[in-house]
Amino acid sequence: MRRVAHVLAVGTLLSSVAISASPARAGGGDVAAGLIGGLAVGTLFGATIGGPHYYPPAYAVPEPVYGPRCYWAAGEPYWDDYSEVWTYQRVRVCE
Repeated sequence: MRRVAHVLAVGTLLSSVAISASPARAGGGDVAAGLIGGLAVGTLFGATIGGPHYYPPAYAVPEPVYGPRCYWAAGEPYWDDYSEVWTYQRVRVCE
């Protein structure tokens, strides 16, 4: 939300300057001033949009929990009345 506010503020500033500016004439350093001003505004706009990327601190990562090793195995077969076949129930085996 903060970035959006910055972008809107810069856009409002630029539009107000563009509306109130008089036509440019190439004389007396106007081109250099326009180039330097454009670079400055571009830098501010890029810094507003780019911004720093923050990462969570290292202590926020949970420690891995080591528990018993488990796997799925086929259990005892049973008759499935719906499919009318013998099926094996899956059983979780932990060591």
